[in-house]
Amino acid sequence: MALFPPIEQSAEEVRAVLAPLRNALSVALFAHENAFSVGGIIRVAHSFLVREILIIGTEPFYAKASMGMHRFENIRVLADEEAFFRAVDERPVWAVEKERATRNLYDPQPFPADVVFLFGSERHGLPGHVLDRADEVVGIPMYGVNNSFPVSVATGIVLAEWGRRRYAEGVAL
Repeated sequence: MALFPPIEQSAEEVRAVLAPLRNALSVALFAHENAFSVGGIIRVAHSFLVREILIIGTEPFYAKASMGMHRFENIRVLADEEAFFRAVDERPVWAVEKERATRNLYDPQPFPADVVFLFGSERHGLPGHVLDRADEVVGIPMYGVNNSFPVSVATGIVLAEWGRRRYAEGVAL
């Protein structure tokens, strides 16, 4: 359920209120190539109160596309994939990539605690050497002739599935 902080609260005060409500999952975006998509992903990730948003690469992004939600999120910009894997340490990394998927997003296995969902660019996906280091590679089923989802849509699909499992029947939101 959405919170409505008093308008006079600073971003730091809102982040402090949200901190104990955050969930044990993170979103990472590799070589996004679309400055506006990052803002959409920040906005979607905020709706699920992810632990943090990791942006891998130094391409600029348009934070205003997050509709202000970037002010309330823990966003870390990491220079490259080596910095990313150091930052996530032992947390499980689940790459979202249909070409090399070894499992379906909708498989019944639970998502591990502290999972980091890793997304690639819309055009190139994730490179093989990054996929090789992921703990799991999951695919989102697609039908028709389109060969990819917009990365912000894919992020929303994955987080909605995480939320569906997290907030099972009988669990209040």
